[in-house]
Amino acid sequence: MKAKKKNCNQGNFLYPDLLKQLNPHHSLLQLAKQIPWQHFDDEFTVYYSEKGRPAKPIRLMVGLMILKQL
Repeated sequence: MKAKKKNCNQGNFLYPDLLKQLNPHHSLLQLAKQIPWQHFDDEFTVYYSEKGRPAKPIRLMVGLMILKQL
């Protein structure tokens, strides 16, 4: 089953935005900005079904595979 989109519009006053906490010069964060994530979503969505248990997000799975290879 395809992963469900999370509502990211609502903030939390107890926890600041994660990107504000990270070092913008870190090599993995720079790499993440260069990767065309939408391309992976477009290509892999056809392999997901509407039935069954919801899947993990495609970006998570691709990101984990990239980290494994690095």
